[in-house]
Amino acid sequence: MTHRSHRLLSVRSLARVEGEGAMHIRVRDGEVESVKLSIYEPPRFFEALLRGRRYDEPVDITARICGICPVAYQMTACQAVEDACGVTVDGQLAALRRLLYCGEWIESHTLHIYLLHAPDFLGLPDALSLARTDRALVERGLRLKQAGNQIMEVLGGRAVHPVNVRLGGFHRLPEAAELDRLARLLRTARRDAEETVAWTATLDFPDLHVRHALLALRAADSYPLDGGVPTLHGALPDAPALTSFPVGEFERHVVEAQVPHSTALQASADGLRHLTGPLARWRTAADRLPVELRDLGAAAGLGEVCDNPFRSIVIRAIEVLWAVREAQRLLEAYEPPPRPAVPVPPRAGVGHAATEAPRGLLYHRYELAADGTVVTADIVPPTAQNQAAIEADLREFVQQRLHLDDAELTRQCEQAIRNYDPCISCATHFLDLTVERG
Repeated sequence: MTHRSHRLLSVRSLARVEGEGAMHIRVRDGEVESVKLSIYEPPRFFEALLRGRRYDEPVDITARICGICPVAYQMTACQAVEDACGVTVDGQLAALRRLLYCGEWIESHTLHIYLLHAPDFLGLPDALSLARTDRALVERGLRLKQAGNQIMEVLGGRAVHPVNVRLGGFHRLPEAAELDRLARLLRTARRDAEETVAWTATLDFPDLHVRHALLALRAADSYPLDGGVPTLHGALPDAPALTSFPVGEFERHVVEAQVPHSTALQASADGLRHLTGPLARWRTAADRLPVELRDLGAAAGLGEVCDNPFRSIVIRAIEVLWAVREAQRLLEAYEPPPRPAVPVPPRAGVGHAATEAPRGLLYHRYELAADGTVVTADIVPPTAQNQAAIEADLREFVQQRLHLDDAELTRQCEQAIRNYDPCISCATHFLDLTVERG
């Protein structure tokens, strides 16, 4: 309690996040001494697993990294391997890939908004309690999520770990009747997404303002999704872009390192603690949204820069609405391409790609031998990049709330972690192991 000089908050298993992690906070003499977001899932060795594989296998193997955002891994792997092979997929095949990615944004963001994060704002323990309190609200979320899942099933062959994606395009093109069905679903989804934005704007947002560098893609003519230029903004709200760099130079700017308390690597950008995800995308590319969506953000209290991570739920809601509208635009402009995929012959080389997974920037690099064998692979997921910033935010968050009892302080800390929609399973990769023996 507040009269104690020492407090130790320990959450052995974080609930309502993807994957398994824990939180440990130590307070001594009224000061937060340490904050550790521990990721204790076993190393998954995906990068090592890819070595020696055929160049067309990362598309399916990396999709297994995550059951919530497999498309992000597939799209990034496709683009990186195709980059190594000197092939660019464009036209209607690129549009179908973008449509598939829109489906993932809709289903992943909606899952997080309604089933994982909303109960926190409403003082409820979980989504089942929310369904008993407000059934119509949960039904709207499920209906919206189902629209995203349907896009993934039609384009990807199934909603979880899609199987229809290949280098150069797809194994099979969608039928006209399938796309007509998606168009009908999206008309309802658009109304649900508009209501979701309005609803999130009414939530009560705890006071927390963070000062991290922000890293997101900036595309030439669109809100970032399946490509763009990595752009790093400084910590202050009015800071200009510090650096924009080609995707091929990503590893010169974003450096990963091990920490003792986590099996996931942590990362810094140009030596700065940084965040990816909704706050970074809003800072970097809100001006790329249609003006009416920017107006919705302004009406919901978002400025040009949003530094309160609790308001990320509003940005996610706007991104869902944008993804629904983008999916509708792609469907209206669709004309069947002459073939489901373009040839991607192997060659020796190194390829890079970065896309915007729902929870932040995702980077892949592959080095190929002349016959297409994968020599090396590197995958930098968003949660690993966000981990250091989450710990720093918890330190400030707890310091301001030491008057709370342990149970309430723990509950609020878990909500603060869920602001970032951490995908802990994605974050778990492990490159180097050092054993010191006496």
